[in-house]
Amino acid sequence: MAVPGFSQETETSFASQMQQMDSNTLLLLAIIVVVLLVIVIIIGVMVYMLSFLMTLLRKENPALEEEPSWWETFKTKYVVGKFKPIEEEKDIQLNHSYDGIVELDNFMPPWLKYVFYLTIFSAVVYFLNYSVLGIGMTQIEEYEASLEQAAIEEEARGAMMLTSIDETNVEEDTSTPALAAGKELFTGNCAACHAMDGGGGVGPNLTDDYWLHGGDIKSVFKVVKYGVIEKGMIPWQDQLGPEEMQQVSSYILSLQGTSPANPKDPQGEKYEPAIEKPIDALGDEELGEVPAE
Repeated sequence: MAVPGFSQETETSFASQMQQMDSNTLLLLAIIVVVLLVIVIIIGVMVYMLSFLMTLLRKENPALEEEPSWWETFKTKYVVGKFKPIEEEKDIQLNHSYDGIVELDNFMPPWLKYVFYLTIFSAVVYFLNYSVLGIGMTQIEEYEASLEQAAIEEEARGAMMLTSIDETNVEEDTSTPALAAGKELFTGNCAACHAMDGGGGVGPNLTDDYWLHGGDIKSVFKVVKYGVIEKGMIPWQDQLGPEEMQQVSSYILSLQGTSPANPKDPQGEKYEPAIEKPIDALGDEELGEVPAE
């Protein structure tokens, strides 16, 4: 019961942990639960038998009737304590009263006193464990460990996202490392047909505004991935990974507006990026405007 109480990490639910256990582990857990239940029942029977024996002894020995039972003794010593009789309360009265109501200087209840002792013991153990012996992780160490774990999980998520890039979710990456990697890929694989500066050769010019298959990142990525066999453009999906195709596609788009040494004549249709209408833009009806007749 104490382990989850001191836990400072988010743990999986008990139900999910149970589902992950195999049959042998579940059987062992069931046996442990049954054994604990049997122990509890045995303890209960022993307490009942002890009470029964004490009752018999009191009946056989009248002198024991005047002595308190073991439960009364336990309750007085460890739970409520022994209060002074009303006749002796004047000895523990404080020197002030409120509308005839006096305050008594009673002792601390035994159970609260023992709880206080337990907190002192726990503090000593905590101090030795974390600050002297260094067995447990301090809060700073746990925080740093959680940061490292989060970084590992973030890296894993990033790697998974990179492997899942396709023509439906690809985004242009204009960061310096991505463009540098894309330029290297372009030089080694694409420059033979499109020239080192993208001005075109066997393939079309990549620096103007005219495109044969669309000029957005998704269209360029699709052409790089699947190719255009009838035009001599081979597919690169078997030679380049999703991240590499994203990098080279982003680099191709970065060539827009540059001045190649020997540009090829424009081919295809002029591409104009679509201007997205703001979501919160108001139309004529919202503005109350009426079209002129």
